[in-house]
Amino acid sequence: MVFRKRILVQGTVQGVGARPFLYRAARANHLTGFVFNDVAGIIIEAQGEDFHLNSFVRLLHNPSVCPDWPPLMQIEKLQVQDRPPQEGEADFQILSSRADGSPICQVTPDTAVCRQCLAEMTNPTDFRYRYPFIACTHCGPRYTLTKSVPYDRPNTTMDRFLMCDRCHRQYTNPTDRRFHAQPVACPKCGPKIRLLDNRKKILETDSDEVIRQTAKILRGGGIVAIKGLGGFHLAADATQEQAVNLLRRRKRRQAKPFAMMARSLEIIDEIAILDPHSRQLLASPPSPIVLLPKKYPNRAAASVAQGTNTFGLMLPYTPLHHLLFAEPGMDLLVMTSANFSQEPLICDNQEALEQLANIADVFLMHDRDIFRQVDDSVIHSIDRRPAFLRRARGYVPTPIRRGRPVSKEIFAAGADLKNTFCFVKDDQYLLSEHIGDLAEGRTYRHYVWSVQHLRDLFEIRPRIIVCDLHPGYLSTQFAQLQEADQFFQVQHHWSHIASALAEYRAEPQEQVIGLAADGTGYGTDGAIWGCECLIASLLGFERFGHLAYYPLAGGDQAAQEAIRPLIGLLDEQDLSAIESDLVKIEPNRKKIETIRTQIDKTINTVSASSLGRLFDAAAALIGLGNKNTYEAQLAMALEAIADQQEKSAYSVQMEENWQGPVLWDPRSILRQLLDDPDRHTRPQASAARFHNTIAAGLLEFARRAREKTGLKKVALSGGVFCNRFLTNRLIEQLRQEGFEVLFKQQAPVNDGGIALGQAAIAAAKIEKGL
Repeated sequence: MVFRKRILVQGTVQGVGARPFLYRAARANHLTGFVFNDVAGIIIEAQGEDFHLNSFVRLLHNPSVCPDWPPLMQIEKLQVQDRPPQEGEADFQILSSRADGSPICQVTPDTAVCRQCLAEMTNPTDFRYRYPFIACTHCGPRYTLTKSVPYDRPNTTMDRFLMCDRCHRQYTNPTDRRFHAQPVACPKCGPKIRLLDNRKKILETDSDEVIRQTAKILRGGGIVAIKGLGGFHLAADATQEQAVNLLRRRKRRQAKPFAMMARSLEIIDEIAILDPHSRQLLASPPSPIVLLPKKYPNRAAASVAQGTNTFGLMLPYTPLHHLLFAEPGMDLLVMTSANFSQEPLICDNQEALEQLANIADVFLMHDRDIFRQVDDSVIHSIDRRPAFLRRARGYVPTPIRRGRPVSKEIFAAGADLKNTFCFVKDDQYLLSEHIGDLAEGRTYRHYVWSVQHLRDLFEIRPRIIVCDLHPGYLSTQFAQLQEADQFFQVQHHWSHIASALAEYRAEPQEQVIGLAADGTGYGTDGAIWGCECLIASLLGFERFGHLAYYPLAGGDQAAQEAIRPLIGLLDEQDLSAIESDLVKIEPNRKKIETIRTQIDKTINTVSASSLGRLFDAAAALIGLGNKNTYEAQLAMALEAIADQQEKSAYSVQMEENWQGPVLWDPRSILRQLLDDPDRHTRPQASAARFHNTIAAGLLEFARRAREKTGLKKVALSGGVFCNRFLTNRLIEQLRQEGFEVLFKQQAPVNDGGIALGQAAIAAAKIEKGL
């Protein structure tokens, strides 16, 4: 007996070889019908004998049984409905895509070139031999090329390249790996590379010669701007100190570590400690930058990553990268985003030539346009699991699932630092890629454009707007300009904890103990919060405890100059006792007196519970520096020297406040650090004790909160938890005490996850009618 079913498939299913796979599977099961892409995902109608039809459906539910399952295809949702059989249907077909309705399926992230394409690219008999843009349905650019959905060639930046006969035959052959692979091209019909100098003069257009000349310039210590998947990189030989310092001077990047690209895992293994999971992550389709512990000695230039104990490393992920690293001497390159500090990544050829002319000696570029610039993702390991520091290329715009649909679409504006924004549609949190610091004009304009693009890409018309509580945030001001049925402002640290609740799909009313720790967050009392113990759900929060307030002078300067939190944290007696230390930290005595006056007279001074600034003060006292030339520089230096074997800690002094939250005294921590006899002789031990004390204090918050509430789940979020030493130690201790720990893996723990938390709070409030 013949049956027919209509199947809606949602997930990562467009542009990954799903339709040809389904076509082959349907024919193998002797089914008739059709499959096509639409804005909801993939629609299948399949007809045949009961056994064969059920076998086909079972395959979709259990992909592990199928050896030729497309590697990038991920089914997240299946809807199967019975349909009346149709007469006269002789075959199974792939139909043209349909664009009617509102898009709810995802656009596939950009992925690294696959092994099959690399094998073809290195095969002299293949017609794509040494072609820098080889791709198929298993790999290559997706999101960065996509103008609109459904994901078809006319809706991408490949629309200007007319396929030759050979490419077209593959593109239209359902049994071919390149069937409907939108970036498909070859040397005859596709994009091409060229080499230009910084005066816009074309130096070379022959593809092989461009690669050879680029390698020669890099070996000679030159700086090259290389156009990649999501924008330009600036490249230099990472083994040459002179070349790396030249790049630092030209880019005006004084100390922030550079990422590196290595020819192979073997090269990475020479300079960093590789565990099995990191190996797998580096070689995975997203191909992120992975932070790895340094090996000593190593051949990377010292100035690549000073003041840290890790390297940021990635493998070649485009065909062009692989061709370049196949050249002699190309083992290890600095590969850093081509932009100025806090500005958006440059992706346009003309803009690159104009903006980077004083940095790059030559430009290796191509004529395939990048519609959406996307930075490299950055991942490190927390609790032996991957955790995002920056979520971007390879992962965005993969949605984070809510588990149930929202009744109204939502826009969450995010934070001003490390900005991401988030839309909620159906049951999807659509968290944007890393945008950056909105205080920079170019970044803010990119933010506004990005919001509009993602909104149009998925045809989202949000009626609920949510943003941070801080009135001075540009993201808040942007959100206030949007038309909405309802408008929410959410406290920063509540958003941090809510982002963890969203990832773990907590029910709206479920409460957890939330430990939120960072540098700055606007509090409900107008103070600057930064070390908070919250009793929180997606519907509300109570401030159970916090680091006791201390005065912070100088506004934004307090995040840069360690002397400012240090003076705010110590009284006059303490400051007099360490006058020699103060002068080493800040030689300008007049500045010291000015800061004291500001604090005494409350001039340009705020009350703060910032844990981030406490880290700065401790690092300065240990002698690790006096300024953050980039965010968290001093805290990273403190983490880098901390002795992993040191288990002792200073005492934790907390006091119950019957009228308000439990207060943790930060001054006692610094006083004990000052009294530590190892501070100057063994700073590694003192740094570890400081970390251990912070872990002990946060653990004590959790203990006291459990005593009061009975709660056993603890959610951790905030930029301080990017610190691996602290976070790993705290998670271990929490578990030993019987707590269940929620730590994010799908969104960054820093402010890059704020928008997710804002969106989750708004969704929960709407669901509960609040």
